[in-house]
Amino acid sequence: MKAQFEKIRPSNNSSFRAFVYEGDDFDAPWHFHPEFELTYIVAGEGVRYVGNSVQQFKAGDFVLLGSNLPHCWKNTSEKTSGVKSLVFQWDTNLLGVDWLDKSEFYSIKKLLKRASEGVCFHAIFSEKMAPKLHEIITNEPLEKLLEFLKLLEEISTVDSYKLLVTPGFTPILNSKTNQRIDVIQDFVANNFTTKIKLEDIAGTLAMGNEAFCRFFKKSLNKSFFTYLNEYRINMACKMLIESKKQVSQIGYECGYESLPFFYRQFDKYMNCSPLTFRKKYLKM
Repeated sequence: MKAQFEKIRPSNNSSFRAFVYEGDDFDAPWHFHPEFELTYIVAGEGVRYVGNSVQQFKAGDFVLLGSNLPHCWKNTSEKTSGVKSLVFQWDTNLLGVDWLDKSEFYSIKKLLKRASEGVCFHAIFSEKMAPKLHEIITNEPLEKLLEFLKLLEEISTVDSYKLLVTPGFTPILNSKTNQRIDVIQDFVANNFTTKIKLEDIAGTLAMGNEAFCRFFKKSLNKSFFTYLNEYRINMACKMLIESKKQVSQIGYECGYESLPFFYRQFDKYMNCSPLTFRKKYLKM
């Protein structure tokens, strides 16, 4: 998942891009671009990487991304039969230079400022927006632009969202750093079920332990083992939802050798026990 620069070209000389992506999986690499991006997942599930955030996603996932914020969606389920998303991409000159400084677009300007941290909208609001997103895709050019502006205005007024990246995170957009992060993400995805020692992951980059820790902290504004635990807990949540396995078995399968430590980490990130999480989901 090397973070690659992606050149966005508006289709048919339009002010922004609005299109449907369909395929066997989400195969875009970890990438970034100067344009803002609004993505709604129609079908598919897996892990969403945004900046230093790693979280599960499924159908209904609705995310706004800021300029040059690295991101990608990767499938993790073999049960997924095809994926689909609605994607909107635009730059700061959507309506010309300095359009965001006009009083009419004050709330949209605030929204786009929040987008630098990645905005994930809550499920109920996302479901409400889905028909409007589909309609915009099929509209004629002028109507498409007008409805898109109305959409931005509407989502700028809601408070049912969460920010994805941690405060103070600034992406490092150079090829060497991004290539290393690519290697780390792939290593974790392929080895999270087993014990990972610091020298194991540092060795994949031909770095010493201390140098690796400094590099990771500087790049993602968190320690490697914080990142690893976030990934493991996300995988545990997925297994709690999709399987009937015992909680202890799930803990072991997610790479935790100590069940008390697994329970503490789960409560730290999810604010509840694994069993409570499963019961809440079943009630939903």
